[in-house]
Amino acid sequence: MIELRDVSCWYGNVVAVNGISMTIGPGVTGLLGPNGAGKSTLLHMISGFLEPSRGTLTVCGEPAWRNPGIYAKLGLVPERDSVYQFLTGEEFVRSTAKLHKLPDPDAATRNALAMTEMAGAADRKISTYSKGMRQRIKVAAALVHDPEVLLLDEPFNGMDPRQRLHMMELLAKLGTAGRVVLVSSHILEEVERLSGTIQVLVAGRLAASGDFRAIRRLMTARPHLFTVRTSSDRVLAAALIAEPFVSSVSIEPDGLRVHTTDFGAFCQRIASLTREHEVQLRELIPSDESLESVFGYLIGG
Repeated sequence: MIELRDVSCWYGNVVAVNGISMTIGPGVTGLLGPNGAGKSTLLHMISGFLEPSRGTLTVCGEPAWRNPGIYAKLGLVPERDSVYQFLTGEEFVRSTAKLHKLPDPDAATRNALAMTEMAGAADRKISTYSKGMRQRIKVAAALVHDPEVLLLDEPFNGMDPRQRLHMMELLAKLGTAGRVVLVSSHILEEVERLSGTIQVLVAGRLAASGDFRAIRRLMTARPHLFTVRTSSDRVLAAALIAEPFVSSVSIEPDGLRVHTTDFGAFCQRIASLTREHEVQLRELIPSDESLESVFGYLIGG
């Protein structure tokens, strides 16, 4: 588990992270925020590279700062390349296994290469790797000692669609197995597919924490948008517009667009309305409950 309590970090007069408290438990969590929001600073503090200017930060119950022993439990995949180009992929991963003083570094290396689908290119020098391959060899090195906590900064950069799909499956498997996996990424679609749990930073502060769908439903100042398809859209539209929690209804070629101020009341009432007016409900979709919509609302606000 990663725990932060009133953590701040500043550089001179610049406050990068301001009074953040959060708990990140087992599973996959997305760390989101616009450029300059403080994500990299936060990851560096969790990794033990930066000392918090204020507050307390622990990883697996231990302070991360000035605690080399924490790296036995933590794996890090930085955004920037941090690999020796003259080494082969196998040599690079094995050197990391030896630094961790694993009892069988060769077996751990083979396992990590297999997990990241890099065994076939293990004997090639890293200087010949594509960007996506360099990303995967960094993940292999971060996983070689089977850490309890895995931190990844933009892990999907340079990967083709098949590689991204495999990496998402691997991270999801690790999260399901009880690992703490924290992923910082600008690719919202992939974060949404990985996990519904997010931590959103805006201007160095924690703007939202938890399941993004629950976060969206708490945004009462923004009407919820639904797409509704029925056997008689005009009949249902006339019934819906009379409800106090419906702010607008429009009839589109592919169904109704309904704006409602009360998510729960709308979901409950639409079922009874369709029965009362003998309308068959064919499709009901929350159209602005995606991670992209929630993220846009948060940073826009």
